[in-house]
Amino acid sequence: MSLNVVNLVGRAGADPEVRYFESGNVLCKLPLAVNRPTSREERPDWFNLEIWGKTAEVAANYVKKGSLIGIQGALKIETFTNRSGQNTSRPVIRVNRLDLLGSRRDEEGAATPGYEDSEF
Repeated sequence: MSLNVVNLVGRAGADPEVRYFESGNVLCKLPLAVNRPTSREERPDWFNLEIWGKTAEVAANYVKKGSLIGIQGALKIETFTNRSGQNTSRPVIRVNRLDLLGSRRDEEGAATPGYEDSEF
């Protein structure tokens, strides 16, 4: 048995970067800042999110920099060649569920239903 599940709640670190493909697929990339509950003085942990399909469209339409969101997904390691020609890797979370946790007035903290990517 194997298990690869990541659950995080944090704030969007930037507006979503959205790409639409000729195939009709949609990709949304987004950084997520998550504060550690042990200390508010520590810097947040940063995670790179990759969101596909209808869930990506929801993120593109409703998530802005600073939005409070919850995600569930799987960790993957993305490998690539950097500008200096070296092979490198970084962790990316492939999101299959997105919860919009902030209200229009974000201070109220009212939760809205989650969105799941049925293609995952």
